[in-house]
Amino acid sequence: MSDAGGCSLETLADCRRMKQELGLLHYLDAAEVDQIGCYFARRVATEGEVLWQEGDPCDYLAFITAGRIEVKKQTEFPGRQVIVGIYGPGSIAGELCIVDGEPRAVTAVAVEPTTLITLTRTELDRLLDEHPRVGGHFLQGILGRVSLRLRKSFDRLAELF
Repeated sequence: MSDAGGCSLETLADCRRMKQELGLLHYLDAAEVDQIGCYFARRVATEGEVLWQEGDPCDYLAFITAGRIEVKKQTEFPGRQVIVGIYGPGSIAGELCIVDGEPRAVTAVAVEPTTLITLTRTELDRLLDEHPRVGGHFLQGILGRVSLRLRKSFDRLAELF
């Protein structure tokens, strides 16, 4: 189902829920959330579904609204991966390659049925062209999440030594 503007009402509702309940998009006001809602798509992944493989081209980032994903990195030993994170509702995944344009740095797998709100690079570019101020706020929020995750990684590394 979609509204007069061609946006999925389900995706718009998901975007509003991301802001209100999950703390995502907290840096945008309600009107801005509605503006960007049309650029997102909803995806439901089944348990065990590979969302992307390390080295794949980067085609989207994902906000997790329900379920969990496991993020793994290939080690120096062939066929061996290390789990670098398990992300649940309120998390974002795949944002690094959207920002830097590089291939996927990790593999992501749904560990249970998972609902994602996705944004492709094409739609991000369109958002930035059509709504530069809102797009700028969105990118600031993404960078804030990346910074927080990096700081937590630094803390975890420091605990090892």
